[in-house]
Amino acid sequence: MTQLHDTFVQARQAARSLNRRSVEQINSLLLALADAIENAIPQLLDANALDLARMDKSNPKYDRLQLTDSRLRDIAADMRSVAALPSPLGKTLSTTTRPNGMTISKVSVPFGVIGIIYEARPNVTFDVFSLCTKSGSACLLKGGSDAHDTNACAVALIKSVLAANGWDENTVTLLPASHEATAEMLNAVGMVDLIIPRGSKGLIDFVRNNSRVPVIETGAGVCHTYVHQSGLTDIASDIVLNAKTRRVSVCNALDTLVIDRSRLRDLRSICQPLADKGVAIYADPEAYDMLNGAYPQLEQAQDSDFGREWLDYKMSVKTVENIDEAIQFIDAHTSRHSECIVAQDQSAIDSFVNEVDAACVYANVSTAFTDGGQFGFGAEIGISTQKLHARGPMALPEITTYKYIVTGTGQTR
Repeated sequence: MTQLHDTFVQARQAARSLNRRSVEQINSLLLALADAIENAIPQLLDANALDLARMDKSNPKYDRLQLTDSRLRDIAADMRSVAALPSPLGKTLSTTTRPNGMTISKVSVPFGVIGIIYEARPNVTFDVFSLCTKSGSACLLKGGSDAHDTNACAVALIKSVLAANGWDENTVTLLPASHEATAEMLNAVGMVDLIIPRGSKGLIDFVRNNSRVPVIETGAGVCHTYVHQSGLTDIASDIVLNAKTRRVSVCNALDTLVIDRSRLRDLRSICQPLADKGVAIYADPEAYDMLNGAYPQLEQAQDSDFGREWLDYKMSVKTVENIDEAIQFIDAHTSRHSECIVAQDQSAIDSFVNEVDAACVYANVSTAFTDGGQFGFGAEIGISTQKLHARGPMALPEITTYKYIVTGTGQTR
């Protein structure tokens, strides 16, 4: 028996008790928690300050780790949005009546117990709880040591709201921030139904390679924006600025600008707003020659600067001959997260969206919109870059499964 065996058993019991909760009870709990978050902002910020004090501000994870009054109010707003969404449970996905008269219904049901492994992202604690609870699953949270104090404060707040409303406090569990706890959860076959890692490529690769429990990958975000020869300069400039600088530490941030050779003359105009934000550009030889002397933070790109998730005020620029070369380059360097084309030529847009293999493909829209809230999902449990079961922003429907319910009048085979 492992050290966490009893913890996993309690989570399964809590998951079963969730099945007895009505939609109204679940929504009421989430609304109460949203209010509690806003009331506990000072305590949550104090806990977060302890974590921030242990991290260098130059660390790309610092922005992900940091909570503010505004971010906490946004978290509460997202929780209210989840409460307002229709329940994903008990939906009849299909019904068939067989020749012998028996009826087969495919109905959405909870996974049961979902484990989340994540790094310096304390907002995930609240997002995961709201989505798992709304979809009828208990959640096991394995946060990183970087966010230990924040996560502990957040989970204590959640448990207090659960207790005040007569719910099983084991509906959410924060596991120890240790490698041993990770290993136990990855091997908890029959106890944990699904594991979702959120974080660096190294974390995701480790979970995929070592888990005996089914995994949904939420991959790293290596994102490109391609400026086609027909693209409008002002649109390209706005999209590149927004995708790169809205929040540099998130997975939908721009990493590489790909530009047609015929549009190099517009590269200075496209990149100029980035200079005001302090973005360093790592450019291939042709782009470097175009920007040299006109852009303040310019470096010559190395091969390793392409296919890289920067998570910082840095990006690379690649020059291509045409859309075919652009798609080929992106295919070689993408993480299959979010890719964008800036173009007015509809045939070019059609080729790009049909041929680029990514969870989200944009035409004349910033990749910053790859987000469950922006997609109208209330919140997200992660961005899946795989193709089985779920892809793109995962919200309520993606963290349910289904069962077949077969009814009849005594049929035998």
